[in-house]
Amino acid sequence: MKPSANQSVDPRTQMASSNGHAVSNVSQSDSKLELFGFDSLVNILGLKSMAGEQAQAPSSPRDEDVEIAIGFPKETEPKQGTLMGVFIPCLQNILGIIYYIRFTWIVGMGGIWQSLVLVAFCGACTFLTGLSLSAIATNGAMKGGGPYYLIGRALGPEVGISIGLCFFLGNAVAGAMYVLGAVETFLDAIPSAGFFQETVTVVNNTLGNGTTKSATTISTPSLHDLQIYGVIVTILLCFIVFGGVKIINKVAPAFLVPVLFSILCIYIGVSIAPEPGAPKGITGLSIVTLAENWSSEYQPTNNAGVPDPNGSIYWDFNALLGLFFPAVTGIMAGSNRSASLKDTQRSIPIGTLSATLSTTLMYLLSVFLFGALATREELLTDRLLAATIAWPGPAVIYIGIILSTLGAALQSLTGAPRLLAAIANDDILPILNCFKAYEGSEPHVATLFTSFICIACVVIGNLDLITPTITMFFLLCYAGVNLSCFLLDLLDAPSWRPRWKIHHWVLSLIGASQCIVIMFMISWTFTVVSLALASLIYYYVSLKGKAGDWGDGFKSAYFQLALRSLRSLGANNVHPKNWYPIPLIFCRPWGKLPENVPCHPKLADFAKCMKKKGRGMSIFVSIIDGDYHESAEEANTAYRQLSAYIDYKHCEGVAEIIVARSISDGFRSIVQIMGLGNLKPNIVVMRYPEIWRRENLITQIPSSFISIINDCIIANKAIVIVKGLDEWPNEYQRLYGTIDLYWIVRDGGLMLLLSQLLLARNGFESCKIQVFCIAEEGTEAEELKADVKKYLYDLRMQAEVIVVTMKSMEAHSEISPNAKKDPQEEYTSAQDRIRAYLSQTKETAQREGRPLMEDGRQVVVNEEKVEKFLYTMLKLNTTIVKYSMMAAVVLVSLPPPPLNHPAYCYMEYMDMLVVNVPRILIVRGYKRDVVTLFT
Repeated sequence: MKPSANQSVDPRTQMASSNGHAVSNVSQSDSKLELFGFDSLVNILGLKSMAGEQAQAPSSPRDEDVEIAIGFPKETEPKQGTLMGVFIPCLQNILGIIYYIRFTWIVGMGGIWQSLVLVAFCGACTFLTGLSLSAIATNGAMKGGGPYYLIGRALGPEVGISIGLCFFLGNAVAGAMYVLGAVETFLDAIPSAGFFQETVTVVNNTLGNGTTKSATTISTPSLHDLQIYGVIVTILLCFIVFGGVKIINKVAPAFLVPVLFSILCIYIGVSIAPEPGAPKGITGLSIVTLAENWSSEYQPTNNAGVPDPNGSIYWDFNALLGLFFPAVTGIMAGSNRSASLKDTQRSIPIGTLSATLSTTLMYLLSVFLFGALATREELLTDRLLAATIAWPGPAVIYIGIILSTLGAALQSLTGAPRLLAAIANDDILPILNCFKAYEGSEPHVATLFTSFICIACVVIGNLDLITPTITMFFLLCYAGVNLSCFLLDLLDAPSWRPRWKIHHWVLSLIGASQCIVIMFMISWTFTVVSLALASLIYYYVSLKGKAGDWGDGFKSAYFQLALRSLRSLGANNVHPKNWYPIPLIFCRPWGKLPENVPCHPKLADFAKCMKKKGRGMSIFVSIIDGDYHESAEEANTAYRQLSAYIDYKHCEGVAEIIVARSISDGFRSIVQIMGLGNLKPNIVVMRYPEIWRRENLITQIPSSFISIINDCIIANKAIVIVKGLDEWPNEYQRLYGTIDLYWIVRDGGLMLLLSQLLLARNGFESCKIQVFCIAEEGTEAEELKADVKKYLYDLRMQAEVIVVTMKSMEAHSEISPNAKKDPQEEYTSAQDRIRAYLSQTKETAQREGRPLMEDGRQVVVNEEKVEKFLYTMLKLNTTIVKYSMMAAVVLVSLPPPPLNHPAYCYMEYMDMLVVNVPRILIVRGYKRDVVTLFT
């Protein structure tokens, strides 16, 4: 229905129709939905989004534009399926240099049965990690960053960045490992290409009786040749990477065919071995050879891995574990390509787990084949046994090894910079801003940095020293994935609904534990270093990183822990030993502040004094006068300002904004409903209304002030009223002197506790505590002093006790020279003002023919009591000025408002109490003790 020309148009309708023309697109058949055009949600989603295009909310902290396609859909690149998108990339990354040039050596060193245990152990680790990866990957849409994205969104940005950076280092170092493997294979195939002389090692084969049977001469490439060729190859690969993704996508698939063909040639060669001219150590598939190689035979080797009785490297099962584990890594390749998959939630589980199982079965089969093929001597000395036995000749294997390792190195040098750029693009760690890469651009800076790391590792030149380092970083990443799934599975939040969930959280815990165990089995040193590095990054991110709410599992864990703690605490009163102040800070009830300052700065400083070593929680509340429907946007703005101000002042509190028709109504709502269980505010802290005498406030503030105090008394809340807030010290100021307590009524020890909290702050640490008690007679004074001293001693408090008798208070005392106002003159002025106010209100009531009313209740004026109350405040103030004029701060008990007395009279009493005292806290406890004598 269109409004007529003379009708006003609802602004919500204008917003809905102008934002994407959502309302106008509704067909006649959908006319029943036109009513929803007035809903503000149309501005966010649009009426079409529910049926077609889904508007995905941006994931914090990235600011990603959310668009709803209306009309023609966007053209996208062809998506890949499970085979080409996940299975083949994982297979290509898993099958690498270790299988070609180290696997036969591992079988010879560890024997068949330990090699089977080794492969099964590593395969189980990656399979369990694949299950956890599948569960997390199918719980929602994935974006760039691979495992970093998964771990960060599950365990938080600190854990995600710390493990993500370690995973980046692992990929960068893995690139160096693949380069060295390719160069070593090339130099073994063409020894004349080396610039330096080869290293020659003579290995003596010893029989069981100790006699030497024969000696074998083994030549290995020079370390300097590995370094020179390795640096050259790395630079060439970096030029390809700098060429962009299009070139890489064209080159990378060409590396897969040689890998598969070379493995096929190896199996053909095993089945037809031994061929004419083959080394004597190659016996062909033989049961006898299988039995001889069944057990392990660990030997010392030189740096090149060649057995040497005088070698400096000693091998055992743990060392083999560190050497072999990189051969099973690569299961993250599919998750890294999630953006280009047709069906992420189907392809990643099937492709990843299929690649893991197929390669594990291939490794297990290869253990039996290699163990039954050649003697132990041949397995340990022929570094390229796979090439020796391959059909039709070694050249096929050499080409396959070189191409496969260069392809894997290219993938590492391509993936690592993009991982670093993804971490930088999340804008959590400012120090990584230089590695950012905007959408559509290549991460050139991150690529250059990765190249430097890869070249540095290539210069080391020792493959067996590099692989344990890679193992630690990959295991740390796998442990993070398992822990992420374990936490999400254990918490079982409503949003945790993975499509692929065939396991329990116990399996995730087993997978994480297995990763940690493997790390320690390989090397305590490398494990401690890697964990220390991740911890340092975590600590640095927590200190320097920007806040980002990713809805991680730790937040859910904290939430459930908080709920469980609340249920365990119940709603009963807290024992004094476990009592913590939870102050409710009234931000702006009285007094004008600049518009950009939502809370008095000194009130925020005082809120910090209510905590001991930062423990506790403060609730900052501001009340906005008005109607909630009309002031909702103003309240949201005020909430954001107050929250930002609390963070700026480091108060460690929460903000609350209440919209009410008056301050009294707003506070009455707060005091009844705010909090949960025992986590309710127990102390109300507010500023003393020193501006209440202004003409426009003289009828408003007294009644609101009295109402707040009475509500606190009824709700059993303690009260702390701060007078002289402008004189309160900030965190950099120091006060000297005393903290004086005028302990008049029983308050559960709150005044004593506040003095101890003040003493713990830097601003008051040089002060001493004095406790003033009021007694009737002189004999009673001594007993009272002894009792209070004993009580303070049992409370572990050091304080001087001073007893003031009523007789001394009645005696006339001289005015302190530091007093700015004469108390007697203030007393006389207060009397005159009270008489004038009462006279005026009585005349008004008589003229209107009604009883004396105030805020809807009848008040009783007893001038004799009014005079008595005012005189009591005069004597108390005179005593305070006499003893505590130079005190750092004074604490005095708050007198409750007399029933049915005018609010104006109570304000005069309070003014009489605080005159001439620069800093004073007026305190009222509640029915429970907050301190205890007992342990």
